[in-house]
Amino acid sequence: MTFKQAVITVLRDKYFTIDGRAPRSEYWYFWLFFLLVSIALNPIDSILFASSGINPLSALFTLLTFIPFFTLAVRRLHDRDLSGWWLLLMIVPVIGSIALIVIYMMRGTPGPNTFGPDPLDHDLTDWNDDDVSPTSIPRVDRE
Repeated sequence: MTFKQAVITVLRDKYFTIDGRAPRSEYWYFWLFFLLVSIALNPIDSILFASSGINPLSALFTLLTFIPFFTLAVRRLHDRDLSGWWLLLMIVPVIGSIALIVIYMMRGTPGPNTFGPDPLDHDLTDWNDDDVSPTSIPRVDRE
């Protein structure tokens, strides 16, 4: 999954969806998107609202991405065949967050699990073996 696909999937296609699974790429690309937009909004807030001391654009962006982040985190846990209730680990200071980060970094269970089919399981029968290798790395003719 590409950066653009991940952002579109989370914000448009699965905004309120907890069902299914989310691969690591979807989760971490969306984190990167959130980080980049937050970094870009901070100076804009500082320039526009310097006298008030508040950051309304950053706050609005965080508010708008709260639900997609929550649903994405649940789908990421589903990819490891874990219930969304594991998000309650956030209650445990520091240790809970570290445990969830480790879980998010682990590869999802291969093949279908309790929460659906493997999002990375691609049907290789549609692939033209002359164009693309099964690893999705383009073949290069070396002469």
